[in-house]
Amino acid sequence: MGVPDASGDLSSEMEVDAFRRLFPLRYFERHLSESVRPDARPLGRARDTTLALGAVASAHGSALAKIGSTTMLAAIKMEVMTPSTESPDEGCIAIDFHMPPICSPIVRPGRPAEAAPVISKQLSDTISSSGMINLKELSLVSGKAAWIAYLDIYCLDADGALFDAALLSAVAAFSHLQIPIVSLNDDGKIVVILEEDDGTKLEKEPVNREKRKLTLSSIPFSLTCILHKNYILADPTAEEESIMETLVTVGLDSSSRLVSFYKPGGPVLAYTSAVQDCVALTRQRVKELQEILDEAISGMEID
Repeated sequence: MGVPDASGDLSSEMEVDAFRRLFPLRYFERHLSESVRPDARPLGRARDTTLALGAVASAHGSALAKIGSTTMLAAIKMEVMTPSTESPDEGCIAIDFHMPPICSPIVRPGRPAEAAPVISKQLSDTISSSGMINLKELSLVSGKAAWIAYLDIYCLDADGALFDAALLSAVAAFSHLQIPIVSLNDDGKIVVILEEDDGTKLEKEPVNREKRKLTLSSIPFSLTCILHKNYILADPTAEEESIMETLVTVGLDSSSRLVSFYKPGGPVLAYTSAVQDCVALTRQRVKELQEILDEAISGMEID
C-alpha cells in the first residue's frame, strides 16, 4: 500500500499559492471558467451573513453585522435639538462611517480612508431615498424640539462589499433603537429621563411616557456585484475587488423598489442585460437579508 506523498502535496500547494500571487487575474479566471470561485462559492452566491442586535450597551440602538469576514458595528445615540425653520415638525439623522487602521492593511494610521466619506454619503442617500424613517416621528415639540439620531458605523474588518455590510448594520441598529423618555423641565426645555429616574415622580407630564421604537417602512438592502467580461460575481471579497475593478451596487427595498444604484467607474460597461441580472440577484439577496433581520429581531424579543 502506497504512502501519501506529503512533500509533494505541500509543493503543489506552494505552487498554486505562488501562481495566485503572481498572476491573480489568470488564477481567478481559471475558476470563473468553471463557474466557481476560489472560496468554492457559485458566482451568484453571497457569503454567510450574521446579525446581532444590541451589541453596544451604552447606545440607544446598535447592531453587529458580518458578511463573510467583513464586519460592521453600528451604534445610535439620540440627542435633542432645535428643528430647522424649514422643517419644524421633523428630526434628522447624521451618519458617519469610520475605517480605523485595524480594518485593513491598506488603511494607514493618521490618514483617513478615501472610501469612508463616500460610503457615508451613499448610506445617507440610500436611507433618505428609501423613506425607511419618517422624520416626523422624531419630532417632540413642533418648532422647538426634535430628535437627532447620530449613527456611527465602524468597519472592524474590510473584506469587500463594505457598503452592503454597513447598510445592513445601519438598518439593524434602527430596528433595535429605543427612543428615550423625555420631559419638560421648569424652564420649558426638553430633558432626557435617565433609566434610574424612571421611578421618580415627574413635576411635568412626560412628552413621551415610555421608550418607543421607530416605525420602519420600505427597509433598504443592497448587493454589490463585480462585472468581469461575461461574468457577474455577487458579494465580492476584498481580493476580488482589487483584481476585477468594475463594481455595481444595487439597493432595493423590501418591496423590490429600486432605491439606489452605484457604479464607481471601472473598465467594464454596465449593459442593460448585466444591470438586469444584478437587480435579479439583489432581489433574491433582499429576501435572505430580510429573513436574517426578522430572525435577529425575534431573538431580541424572546430575550
